[in-house]
Amino acid sequence: MDISTVVGLIIAFVSLLVGMYLKGVGPGSLLVPAAILIIIFGTIAAVVIAFPMNELKRVPKLFGVIFKDKKLADDSEVIKMFSSWADLARREGLLALESKIADVDDPFLKNGLTLAIDGQNADYIRDVLTEEIDALEDRHIGGALIFSQAGTYAPTLGVLGAVVGLIAALKNLNDIDSLGHAISAAFVATLLGIFTGYIIWHPFANKLKRKSKQEVRQKTMMLEGILSVLEGDAPRVIEQKLASYLSMSDRKKIMSESGEAGFGKEA
Repeated sequence: MDISTVVGLIIAFVSLLVGMYLKGVGPGSLLVPAAILIIIFGTIAAVVIAFPMNELKRVPKLFGVIFKDKKLADDSEVIKMFSSWADLARREGLLALESKIADVDDPFLKNGLTLAIDGQNADYIRDVLTEEIDALEDRHIGGALIFSQAGTYAPTLGVLGAVVGLIAALKNLNDIDSLGHAISAAFVATLLGIFTGYIIWHPFANKLKRKSKQEVRQKTMMLEGILSVLEGDAPRVIEQKLASYLSMSDRKKIMSESGEAGFGKEA
């Protein structure tokens, strides 16, 4: 479970309900069927129109990515793994790494290591794995765009819902009680549109982008590690090269563990 997503949503709903209470507005005021219909189903309709079905089929899986905390391999362990592979390859040859393939769970890493052991040159391996990274990133961007667009449509549909509500209100100018209720219901649509757009859909899109960036960064680090092993770089050189993908604090920790110093002070 991704705790930050759950905690963020809880804070968002609690702040909205408490704010309404402090303003003297009951939670029941949000239960306006017309507003819910226009905002929720209107947003769904707009997204369905905007994206092809093969991309929309991935939406349930995208919710899983948002709410589940997918554990990437620990960066320090990845670097140590490449360091040990480099040492083994330098001592016994690249074919000695064939015994390590069965221990690799990551399909991307397994594919890259297999290509290296099979004798493919560095340029070919870089092209194949770079294409795989680009395809991965493109899929992630497409998924995030669905939620980003939903966040753009929802507030606009809130305005549409408010206009519909005001039209209904203007038809009852002689009934003051009905007029007030209709105006209130009209602005509920605006509230729902803004809330779902900027508190749910846009943050969901950003969460997907951040998780994608983390995964792409690690895949790129793995690519450089594979090429470094293929080129016969020394373990210490590989550690220094791959540590450049990490934050300064993590970099210093890894290099200190390997007996290296002098990576500079943390900003």
